Amino acid sequence: MQPIIYDVAVSADGFIAGRDADVSAFPHTGAIVDDYVTRLGTYTVVLMGRATYEFGYAFGLTPGANPYPHMRSVVVSGTLDLPKDAQVEVWRDLSGLADLRSAAEGSIYLCGGGELAASIAHAGHLTDLRLKRAPVVLGGGTPLFAGLNAPLNLQPEGQTDYGNNLLFQSFRIT
Repeated sequence: MQPIIYDVAVSADGFIAGRDADVSAFPHTGAIVDDYVTRLGTYTVVLMGRATYEFGYAFGLTPGANPYPHMRSVVVSGTLDLPKDAQVEVWRDLSGLADLRSAAEGSIYLCGGGELAASIAHAGHLTDLRLKRAPVVLGGGTPLFAGLNAPLNLQPEGQTDYGNNLLFQSFRIT
């Protein structure tokens, strides 16, 4: 059974994006980003919600294109319609998670967003949390977990201080 790892940048007040999906407060260069890119190479499947997938449209991603070509990409959405030749799969619900975890050849990257993360955690399939913590308070936006209805118990696995108050924290969900 492969792990599902939520690897995401987060503000001090728990948001993965500000209002209007603004991510400009998070670092886009430097060692913390370089290490993230290295981790991306270790994942074999990516899971994301509709809003996270469509966020790529603002940066030139075309509907149906795979934003992570080296990974199998799954978008979980009840409303997203893509071309028949789409390079990504669209799941209408999470009923295939156990089969995905069994069939995947390596770790599964949960790219976002907060609602999907809460749903996967609630279903008992979220195994790891990797946070790139930025020293900023956004005051609103997309929460790390939207609608989580039970606490998650976290076992710290490691922390790296990148300077300038940038931290990477890794947790196992127990």
